[in-house]
Amino acid sequence: MLRELPTDPYMLLSFINTKLRDNYNSVAELCDDLDVLESELTARLSTIGYTYDPALNKFV
Repeated sequence: MLRELPTDPYMLLSFINTKLRDNYNSVAELCDDLDVLESELTARLSTIGYTYDPALNKFV
């Protein structure tokens, strides 16, 4: 649930990228495990200009 993740978009970015680096092979895997809609997560991070790069497995 997205509401249980950090509300500040920059803290969310750091949290998500750390999780992707340490525990997940894709944003889809992370979202499935955390029960978060990928579209909501990417929309929130896009508000600060970040998009998911699957080749790097992180938001850049």
